[in-house]
Amino acid sequence: RVYGRNAEEVKSALLAARPGLTVVLNPEKPRRNSFEVTLLDGGKETSLWTGIKKGPPRKLKFPQPDSVVAALQEALKTE
Repeated sequence: RVYGRNAEEVKSALLAARPGLTVVLNPEKPRRNSFEVTLLDGGKETSLWTGIKKGPPRKLKFPQPDSVVAALQEALKTE
């Protein structure tokens, strides 16, 4: 449940920053105990955030939504 709740918060923040963005939650089975945000642009994948090596405590495995939005804006700027 905590993964889904955090995913929805990040999704809402991304859509607020970029209304035309398509946000897909877990198009494939995610890695166990992981929370990652990836930008898919055409055939290119850019990692915006990963909690794989973070924690404990568990809350460190989840990003602040504004940090993901900042990473998205930076990734789109460099294209």
